[in-house]
Amino acid sequence: MFSIEHEFDATVITLIDEGATHLQEDITINAFEDCIVLEQMDPRTERVNQITLSISQLNDLAAALNLPEGVYQRVRTGQDG
Repeated sequence: MFSIEHEFDATVITLIDEGATHLQEDITINAFEDCIVLEQMDPRTERVNQITLSISQLNDLAAALNLPEGVYQRVRTGQDG
């Protein structure tokens, strides 16, 4: 399950783990104009872990999800940095 909210400076997506066992904490994705920030609570430390991706890194990740093993370099266009 997931939710999408549009705020003033970001789109916020929350991914909620569903299932019977081994559930993970919710992941919040804040999509800004110039970067994507992923956040997840660590229940062991009670701290929020945060990862920031550039738009270019996000585009690389999206491309990688559909490719077999290997090393790749995307051809950059003017829009993805």
